[in-house]
Amino acid sequence: MTDPVNSPLHYQGPIEAIEAIQASMTPIEFQGYLKGNALKYLWRYKYKGHPDQDLAKAQWYLARLRRTLEAK
Repeated sequence: MTDPVNSPLHYQGPIEAIEAIQASMTPIEFQGYLKGNALKYLWRYKYKGHPDQDLAKAQWYLARLRRTLEAK
């Protein structure tokens, strides 16, 4: 069974996309990226046909953002 929130099939490979994105940004830029993605999933959860999945993705991005703040 696949996990569309934590390990979606379209993001399989030796390097996670989010790790490459983080490496290309400053910590502040990356925090903005995470915040923006959380907002995107919150904004659309009623309209894309998978509200539970979109809310879970928003939580995933918020948790990642919290971890970046705790790492300081």
